[in-house]
Amino acid sequence: MEHHESFFADPRSYVALAFVIFFVIFGKKIWAALTAMLDKRAETIRAELGEAERLRSEAEAMLKDAEARRAAAMAEAEALIAGAKREADRLASNALAEAEHAVHRRERMAMDRISAAEKAAVDEVRFAAAEVAANAARSVIIESLSADASSAIIDKAISQLPAAMASKAA
Repeated sequence: MEHHESFFADPRSYVALAFVIFFVIFGKKIWAALTAMLDKRAETIRAELGEAERLRSEAEAMLKDAEARRAAAMAEAEALIAGAKREADRLASNALAEAEHAVHRRERMAMDRISAAEKAAVDEVRFAAAEVAANAARSVIIESLSADASSAIIDKAISQLPAAMASKAA
């Protein structure tokens, strides 16, 4: 004979029934709490994604600004380099012109010194020749001129002295 126990006689039935009643009573609240928690987490993730997108946009704008500043700085640097090259070329040409001028000036000074030295040498030679001629004339005069002839020459030179002085004064 088979004996079937009734549904309420088995303790497992009570556990199953309690489980079903528990979920019927508290399932809605648990489900609401779980969905609220999941919705809150989804909202937090959406906010974080929005913040990340905003930060990405700001970073892109900063990158564009930095690239524009870099391009402006490069253009300014190229302009400065070009200006420096022009200035260096100008200074080099000025230095070359100044060096040529200095060479011409020194050449002129050397030529002036040479001509002054030539003039001094010519004057020295003339002075030496005049001295030699004067010494030779004195020797000739002393040997060939008598005392009477010497007195006559001195008297004649004295008489011509006022005329010579007058012509030099005029």
